[in-house]
Amino acid sequence: MEETETRVFLSSEQHQEEEEPLLPRSMVISLYLGYFLARWGARTWEFSVALYMIYLWPNSLFLTAMYGAVESGSTAIFGPIVGQMIDGMSYVKVLRLWLVTQNLSFIVAGGAVIALLLVPDLKSQNFPVFATLVVLTNLSGAIGVLSTLAGTILIERDWVVVMSEGHSPAVLTRMNSVIRGIDLSSKLLSPVITGLIISFVSLEASAVTFAAWATITVWIEYWLFISVYNGVPAILQSDERRSLRLSSQTDTASQYYVPLLTDENTQSRSGNMRIIERISESSFVNAWRNYLNQDIVLPGVALALLFFTVLSFGTLMTATLEWKGIPTYIIGIGRGISAGVGLTATVVYPLLLSRLSPLRTGLWSFWSQWTCLLVCVGSIWVEKEKVASYMLMAGVAASRLGLWMFDLAVIQQMQDLVPESDRCVVGGVQNSLQAALDLMANLLGIIVSNPKDFWILTLISFATVSLAGVLYTVHLYRIRKHIFHLEKIPLLNNFFIRNYST
Repeated sequence: MEETETRVFLSSEQHQEEEEPLLPRSMVISLYLGYFLARWGARTWEFSVALYMIYLWPNSLFLTAMYGAVESGSTAIFGPIVGQMIDGMSYVKVLRLWLVTQNLSFIVAGGAVIALLLVPDLKSQNFPVFATLVVLTNLSGAIGVLSTLAGTILIERDWVVVMSEGHSPAVLTRMNSVIRGIDLSSKLLSPVITGLIISFVSLEASAVTFAAWATITVWIEYWLFISVYNGVPAILQSDERRSLRLSSQTDTASQYYVPLLTDENTQSRSGNMRIIERISESSFVNAWRNYLNQDIVLPGVALALLFFTVLSFGTLMTATLEWKGIPTYIIGIGRGISAGVGLTATVVYPLLLSRLSPLRTGLWSFWSQWTCLLVCVGSIWVEKEKVASYMLMAGVAASRLGLWMFDLAVIQQMQDLVPESDRCVVGGVQNSLQAALDLMANLLGIIVSNPKDFWILTLISFATVSLAGVLYTVHLYRIRKHIFHLEKIPLLNNFFIRNYST
C-alpha cells in the first residue's frame, strides 16, 4: 500500500514538473543584474540631488523641495500616459525608450550639476545662467525619473508576472522579493559610496562619477534585457499576444470611426460638448477609470498615501539632516542602514506569506511600520538637536521593515487581481497617484521651507500615514468581515473556550 502511494506521489510530482515551463537560470540572473544596474543609477541620483541643491542654496529647503515638486508633478501628470504608452508598444521599443531616455537624461542632469558646482558664486555673478542650469537639472532629472517609471512598470508589473506564469505562486513571491531586494540593495549601498565620495573627495567628483556611470551602463543594461527577451519564451508569447490585442483594438476603432463622421447629430453639437467628450475619451481619463474599477483601489490608495511624507531618507529629510550638521557620510550610512532593514523585508515577507495571505500580511506589516514612526514623533520634543536627529533617523530606519513588507503585499495583490491587459495601465496610474502625493509633500516643503520647522512636516506626515492605515484596515474588513482572529491569540483563546464551555 505504501509503495503504491509512493509511486502515485512520484508520478504526480513528475507530471507537475513536466507541466511547468522551464525558467532558465541564466535569464533570471540577467534580469536581476540588468535591473540592479538601472536601479543603482536611479537611487544614486535620488540621494545626491538633495545634497547638490542644499549646497547651491544653503539654509533653505526651497531648491530641494522645488526639484522634488517638478519630479513628482511630472510623474503625477504623465504617469498614466506612460502606462498607456507601454501598453501600446512592443517590449523592445519600451526597452529602448526606457534605457536611452533614462541614461541620457541623467547624463545631462549630471553635466548641469557639474557646471553649477565648478562656479560656486554663479548665483551672485550671473543669476540667469544659474537659473537656467537649475531648470535644466530639474527637467532632465524629471524626464529621467519618468523613463525609470517605464522600466519599473515593465519589469516589476509585467515581466516578473509573465515569467512566473505556469509555476507555483511561491515563484512569483520569490521573484518579487528578489526584485525588491535589488532595489533596496541599491538604496543601501549607493548612498554610502556617494557619501564617502562627497565627504572625502568632493561634490564635483560625485557628479562626474554619476554621469560616467550613466554613460557606461546603458549599453550593458540593454544587452542584458534583450537577452532575457530573446531567451524566455513566455515573454515572446506575451509580446505576441500584446501585438494581436493592439491590432484588434485598432481595427475596432477604425470601424467605429467611420459612422461617427457621418453622424449629423455629432456634427451639430456645441464646442463645449465636444471638449467634454474628448476629455472623457482621453487616455489619461480612461487610465484612471480603469484603475478605479479595480478591486485593489483602497490598498493602492493606502500605499500611495505613504508617499505624502517626509519621514524617509528622501530629499527633504536628507537636506534637513545636512543643515543640522549631521556629516554627509553619516547620513549615507543611515540611509544604508535604513535600506538594510528594508532588505530584511524581502526575507521575512515570504516567511509570513507561508502562514498568512497577502491581505493579512499587509495589515500586520503596516501597523508595525506605524509603531516605529512613533519614535520620529517623539523626537520633536527632545531638546538636544543631535539626539533628536538620531532618533528621527532610527525611527525611520526601523519602520522600513514594515513599509517594504506592506509594499510587497500590495504589489502582489495587484499582480493577482489585475488582468494581464490592464497591468501596465494600472501600474502607471498607481505610480502617478504616488507621485501626486509626493508632489504635495514637496509643496509643503516649499511652504515650510525653514529646516527649523521640520517638526510641522513630521506631524503632517504621521497623520497621513495613520490615514493610510485606516483605509487599508477598512478594505480588509470589507473583504474578510473581521480584522483579527482573536481566538488565535493564546490568552484570548482560553477566554473563548471558557465562555463556550459555560
